Amino acid sequence: MTTSVLLDAGVVTRCRRRVHLEHDPTMQDTVTAPPDPTAEQRKADAAAHRRSIADEIAGLVGPGWTEIPRGADHRATEREQLTLGAMAAGAPYIWAAQLPRDHPGGRRGAIDLLVATPGGYVPVLVVRHKVSDPGTGAQTSPLASPLPSARATDERRRVRPQPRDQLRLAHAYRLLQACGRAGEEAVGGVIGLDGDVVVWHDLLAPTWPGGRGALDEYDARFADRLAIATTAASGGDALAQPSRIVECRTCPWWPVCQVELQGARDVSLVVRGEEAATLRAAGVRTVDDLAHLDPNDESLPPTGMPLTDAVGLAKAWLADLTVVRRVPEIVVPRADVEVDVDMESFGDSGAYLWGAWLSGADVGERQGYRAFATWEPLPTDDEARSFAEFWQWLMLIRLRARARGLSFRAYCYNELAENRWLLASAKRFAGKPGIPSTESVQVFITSDSWFDLFGSVRDHFLCSRGKGLKTIAPAAGFTWRDPEASGENSMRWYRDAVGMDGAAPDAGQRQRLLEYNEDDVHATLTLRRWMTSEEVGSIPYVGDL
Repeated sequence: MTTSVLLDAGVVTRCRRRVHLEHDPTMQDTVTAPPDPTAEQRKADAAAHRRSIADEIAGLVGPGWTEIPRGADHRATEREQLTLGAMAAGAPYIWAAQLPRDHPGGRRGAIDLLVATPGGYVPVLVVRHKVSDPGTGAQTSPLASPLPSARATDERRRVRPQPRDQLRLAHAYRLLQACGRAGEEAVGGVIGLDGDVVVWHDLLAPTWPGGRGALDEYDARFADRLAIATTAASGGDALAQPSRIVECRTCPWWPVCQVELQGARDVSLVVRGEEAATLRAAGVRTVDDLAHLDPNDESLPPTGMPLTDAVGLAKAWLADLTVVRRVPEIVVPRADVEVDVDMESFGDSGAYLWGAWLSGADVGERQGYRAFATWEPLPTDDEARSFAEFWQWLMLIRLRARARGLSFRAYCYNELAENRWLLASAKRFAGKPGIPSTESVQVFITSDSWFDLFGSVRDHFLCSRGKGLKTIAPAAGFTWRDPEASGENSMRWYRDAVGMDGAAPDAGQRQRLLEYNEDDVHATLTLRRWMTSEEVGSIPYVGDL
């Protein structure tokens, strides 16, 4: 049967409800959320990475290289014909291939690289993430010979599981089969962030749950998404209902789903993902249902979080409470000399601003906020200067505190981000003036001198509307000066601040970013002071709800 719906490779890892909304003709004029600037920057970085890899391989393989033009001047149908022509001519390597649409199968798509083999073509992806780890066992081939026949067991690498990559390769393989150009082997390659080898995947190998191969997993997921999209396009009853998951934070359709979920008082507003599915299967469909459960009822199915916490979150949600205490007493370690730290980065390009707020006992430095920034567009070596200045200042404060017999502690909110860039900056700029060794950074972030307030909030509170700083700090009485303050908006402000899009650098946006960062560190300071004050006792204890 031929379908009018054509789906790309991304559909198999996309939310089922999103697939429905994207193909529901009644939703075409719906106002969705603006694109996530972080995701847009990742796309731009990935495109630059692909271009770099393409140029390198083209130089290595020489005359065997064929590139399909793309861009606004080249329609998909034209690119399909060019790809078909290149395959018919037996081109050894075809870059930016647009595979012929498979109307009977409901598929469409492109692939970064097609590699000719004696029986047909095999797909190769170029991605901007790691595809291997130190170890042994991966099947790899060098970029100079990106062929499955050249693969061998790599004694220095093991495959890093990346399910999305394998499913994208399976999609391309099915498209090649549909046009009669698939190789005899069901394999596909991936060139990752390191960009030095091709890591090969056997798409039939039973590496998925239940002993399935990537092709089997792909076929099951694709059939499901195709049924959802086809039903939506024809106006049938929806096969997928909304449920809050992690991806909702950046999904353009979240405003639509949010209204539905709130109207239904859906249980996923409190516990999301698989936990919500487990509760629904047990008949717990609304926040009200969850709030009335006995958390000691052993007949209820286990969820990812303790049932006591889930019930407490539901009660807090119903009472319109952002936070409730999950323990009677709040304990946050304090020090004589305290520094609150917040970092601003731009996607994966680097950290352009380290902000710090010094408070507590006098150590001969001005108290309050200070910023260590570079306003050269990232990536830039000037980032090494600003990071070194921040690190040297922080270590100086700690040394002065110790010299005066004073305790010292630095605080951040969610150390994953700060730790990532502390270590990455030390590694990337090793040897430059003032840059610490990665070992010294590791010693610091694992010491008592470095404290993650996010972890303390997680341990002491149940947060019915999330644990982000922008959500929690207002409970402590803090308000950001900028009504549009958010991590997403800061990405847009940064582009203007450094003149990334061809305009002159905007000094006003630089000041806006500095004030935003200052408010972030001030919010952390306010939050921890509140958590160690008598005032926090006014926050309801979950056991009393």
